[in-house]
Order: sequence, then structure tokens, then C-alpha cells
Amino acid sequence: MAQSYDVIVIGAGPGGYIAAIRAAQLGLKTAIVEREHLAGICSNWGCIPTKALLRSAEIFHYAEHAKSYGLKLEGSVTPDLKAIVDRSRGIAQRMNNGVGFLMKKNKVDVIWGEAKITKAASADKPGEIVVAKTTKKPMEPQGPVPKNALGEGTYQAKHIIIATGARPRALPGIEPDGKLIWTYFEAMVPPKMPKSLLVMGSGAIGIEFASFYRTMGVDVTVVELLPQVMPVEDAEISAFAKKQFEKQGMKILLDAKVTKVEKGADSVTAHVETKDGKVQKITAERLISAVGVQANVENLGLEALGVKTERGVVAIDGYGRTNVAGIYAIGDVAGPPMLAHKAEHEAVVCVEKIAGLPNVHPMDKLKIPGCTYCNPQVASVGLTEAKAKEAGHDVRVGRFNFVANGKAVALGEDQGMVKTVFDKKTGQLLGAHMVGAEVTELIQGFVVAMNLETTEEELMHTIFPHPTLSEAMKEAVLDAYGRVLNA
Repeated sequence: MAQSYDVIVIGAGPGGYIAAIRAAQLGLKTAIVEREHLAGICSNWGCIPTKALLRSAEIFHYAEHAKSYGLKLEGSVTPDLKAIVDRSRGIAQRMNNGVGFLMKKNKVDVIWGEAKITKAASADKPGEIVVAKTTKKPMEPQGPVPKNALGEGTYQAKHIIIATGARPRALPGIEPDGKLIWTYFEAMVPPKMPKSLLVMGSGAIGIEFASFYRTMGVDVTVVELLPQVMPVEDAEISAFAKKQFEKQGMKILLDAKVTKVEKGADSVTAHVETKDGKVQKITAERLISAVGVQANVENLGLEALGVKTERGVVAIDGYGRTNVAGIYAIGDVAGPPMLAHKAEHEAVVCVEKIAGLPNVHPMDKLKIPGCTYCNPQVASVGLTEAKAKEAGHDVRVGRFNFVANGKAVALGEDQGMVKTVFDKKTGQLLGAHMVGAEVTELIQGFVVAMNLETTEEELMHTIFPHPTLSEAMKEAVLDAYGRVLNA
């Protein structure tokens, strides 16, 4: 007889394992299926290990500029690539082990293998999944299969949550080969530091790797199809960041696309077509393909069950419910924005709705912050100035530069800016956009403000500590209303 649960989650990434924990907290008998590694791409090959690499690059940058801080370093500072990569992988391993501990702590059964949904739940019968031996060859190093993990077999659940995430998108003719053309997997564990690098795509993944490799001394060129770097960001913030990247020696081609790649013995030559139709050839030792991701919707049995997909992702309502009763989807597999924190929040909303908790609110995607950990950092929430105007808002816009912020000057990090967008009639904060040191930590202040439906008056009456970078946030609010004090 098949083992039965209240909830089975397929995929143990940020959305999946949080869904499993919350379900267990609410008293639901829960299991999670994983085919490759606990903690998912985010902790093993994405968010966390990339931040470890970027931290190493940041420390290297400070060491190279020690003289600016009144310090003398004897001799030169040399990156040890193996040690940098080993540190990053060790941190990934720690995160992996941590999720294994959380599953055990919360009494969530781990089922190791590949799941396929064979039956949806009905009024009198639970849904069913069949778990087969995994065919996925994990990239090393990865965490061990948890002790006492269940394996192949048939399992039943009243509620099945799909949290299978996404993988790098490949363009026809420019498919990653693991040697000359990389995805973020290979870019994270380079066997040697290339002398030159071409990055295709300037979204968060592309620009973070471009920033890491440039800081480590690599000749970096970024090619972006759209007319601005980091296309989802406010145009003014994007332009500010682009100038800083170029000051660091990064070359950026906008309104351009790679149409063809020729492979050499230890290099690639990309044919890059610009907006005016001209083609230039760029040769680099390695190319990183960072043109987005695609959802892992295959081989789950969705078509046979009639689960609806749209534009390559599982279609859901505000509570993670698909069009088939008893089947849910969360995280990257359920569509953009494809961010770990979106997946985690979506997981909680979905599970609390399943459990029948009162006052469960669907997620407001306009209040999901976005962060890019390049140098300088970029962070935002809500509408850009252009999107606010497109939506029909009459806006007030405030700006404040880090060059007038005491803490930023003291840190030697005075190249940054905070921008706020308000509705002129109501004082509603519509969006906030930042570029500069530690803005990925600052943005949450505006996220909380938006969630509480704070107006400009309440923000102006909030006391920000001095000296802090956060004072730039208040000054940007004041500036929107003609009351800026320090500029």
C-alpha cells in the first residue's frame, strides 16, 4: 500500500523546503521529494555561493586600494582561485547540510528520486506520485543523501506542491558546452581564471558574474539585447550603474545580440550585431550565457493530468493553485519574478491556504524587492518612474546622491544614489530604486514602508540614525517634496 501524506512537495529548493516546513508546523503530515540536492539551485549553485565569490572579489578590491584607506600592504595581493572556489563550495555545502537538519527537525520525510504525478486528488481519493531512481547526475561537491531518506515507490497525498525550479536557458547555436561556453554552473567553479570573458545578458546573473570576473582582473565585455543594462531596473539607476561598471574597465554593448559563435581550441569568437545592423567579432577565452532561465515543467506528468501551463511555466492563482484540484505550484516553475524570496513567500501563502488559515492574502508582486550584488550593488521595489507614469500616476520623484551622505564618504563609497517615486495626489510610495554600497540591505526599509501603505509624511517623520547610509533614503523622500536638507 502506498505511503500517504497530507502534503507532498516536489523539489527541495527555497520554495519547496519552506513549504514543507510550514506544512509540518501546521500539523500536516509532509514529505519532500528531491532528485539532486537539498536547498536547490539557490544555496548550491546560485544565490549563496555567488555571494561568497563576490565577497572574495570585494575583499580583493579593498586590498588593492588599501592606500586609499591609509593602509600599507607589503607586497602584492594575489587571488588564489582554488581557495576562492573552495570557500564558495564549502559555504554551499553548509547550506545544503542546514536544510537536511531542518527537514529532520520538522519531521519532514525526505524522498530521494524523480517524481511524476500520476493521479490528481478527487473528493474521495488522494493524489498519487511515483518516484523513480534519479537520472540526474549531480555536480560535485554536493551534500550526501540524507540518512533514512525514502526512495523509489508510490506515494499518496491530498495536496501535491510542485516546486521544481528552473534551469539556464540555452539559445540555439550557442548552447553551453561546459568548456568554452559556460552557464552559471561552470562560471562558479572555473579551473583557471580566463584572461578575457564575454557575458551574454546583463540581468542579475550576467552582471554579477561580469562584476566578479572584472574585479579579479579579467577583461570583460557584456552584450545586452535591450537598450539598458539590467533591463528591469529604473532607467536612471541603470545608467548610473553602467557608468560605474565602465569606470572599472568593463565594456558594455547595448542594443546588441550575439548571432553566431565560432569555437577555437581555447577561445570563442562571437559575432555581435548592433542596432544599426553592423557586425563586430569579439574573441574571448570564455563566454557566459546568462540569457535567463526556463522552468522545469517536463516529465512531471502535467500534460496527462491537464495541468495548464502558460509561456513555459505552470499557471497558478494567487494562492499557488493550478487548474487541477489538489495540485499547486510555487517558485520559479510558477513564473517570474524568479527569485528565492518570492518562492519562499509563495510557499507560505500556498500552504496556509491549504491548511485553511483565515486571512491568507495573495502575494503582491509589486512589493517583491529585487537585488543585484554587483559593484556597485543595485536594489529596487515597486514601479520604476516610467512604469508609474505608464500606469497613469502623476508622480513626484526624489533623488539623493551618496556623495552627500557622511557615512558613504567615510566608507570611501560615495558613488551611489537613492531614487523614490510617489503618487502626487495620495503620497503613496510607488517605487524605490537604489545603486551603491550595501543597498541590498537598505531596500527592505522601503519594502516595509510599502507593505504598511506608508505615505511620504510618515516617512519624513521617521528618524533615521546618523551616520548611516540609510539617511540617503529619507533625503530622497524629502527631495521628492522639495524639502531635501543635505543637498
